[in-house]
Amino acid sequence: NHELVAPMPARVASVLVQSGQRVARGETLIMLEAMKMELPVRAPRDAVVKAVLCRPGDLVQPGVQLLELE
Repeated sequence: NHELVAPMPARVASVLVQSGQRVARGETLIMLEAMKMELPVRAPRDAVVKAVLCRPGDLVQPGVQLLELE
């Protein structure tokens, strides 16, 4: 299992994947917005999305889990 967490305080702009989806290393999974910048959260490796733990519009703090990969 692998968790993807927010790198800084941000708002979830969009979630581009859903549970059960296969993703490739480097693929953008979630788009965060912080200080008027877009921050892509990318897959660290080929994986399957086990759980999506955030929704567009959510405000997240650093270290908050966004996705679970397996």
